[in-house]
Amino acid sequence: MAELPLAPLKRILKRAGGERVSDDAVEALRDEVEDRALEMAQRAREYAKHADRKTVQREDVMAARREH
Repeated sequence: MAELPLAPLKRILKRAGGERVSDDAVEALRDEVEDRALEMAQRAREYAKHADRKTVQREDVMAARREH
């Protein structure tokens, strides 16, 4: 998969208090974020489909977010 760039995720880990952050930690966070984002996107798509729309809208994403 690996679609998200690592640098922003490393910055997030550092902002969260990680003084030093290993490459493995950044990659693990990327994998987790991508997995969760895919699950949320799939739920959002289902909300759009239920509303008989092909376009996933903000409200679908927000509904999927509330579900999780």
